[in-house]
Amino acid sequence: MEVRNYKIGENQSKQIVIEGSGQYVVELVGRGARAEIIGALTASGAEELHVDVTTHHRVPDTSADTFIRAVASDRSKVVLSGMIKIFRGAQKTNAFLTENVLIISDRAKADAVPKLEIEADDVRASHAATVSKINEEQLFYLRSRGLSEQSARELIVEGFLGVARKRIKSKKQ
Repeated sequence: MEVRNYKIGENQSKQIVIEGSGQYVVELVGRGARAEIIGALTASGAEELHVDVTTHHRVPDTSADTFIRAVASDRSKVVLSGMIKIFRGAQKTNAFLTENVLIISDRAKADAVPKLEIEADDVRASHAATVSKINEEQLFYLRSRGLSEQSARELIVEGFLGVARKRIKSKKQ
């Protein structure tokens, strides 16, 4: 698995876009360092998508928000693994990790594994993970408004991924 390393120094801010399988290691090494890690991913066919994101908060007053959404279709497999590590002395840290997977076929599989390792005592840290299928009530509602089942499913998937895509800054900025 390819490893991508990012180091964020004092008062620096960086948005990291997860574009596919790999290990992403984000080191927050200076006061005021800020990271936003975002992914809007899809896996299809027999594809296996493995994303491992680790954020290391090494000094006080750092912040990281990891937000990953993935869709698994056909016979694909999605594995999202995230770790927030807050080192001793890294007080006033804010760290959040969210992993959501939407399974859109009976043969697709997914795992979402968030982890926290906290050695400091004055921090705000949380994680959340979901693996779910398309909500039948949402599907029924859209179909009752005249959409075909296929169009309704596509709209639900677009809405699911759109939450993450909206957070991704244009590369021109």
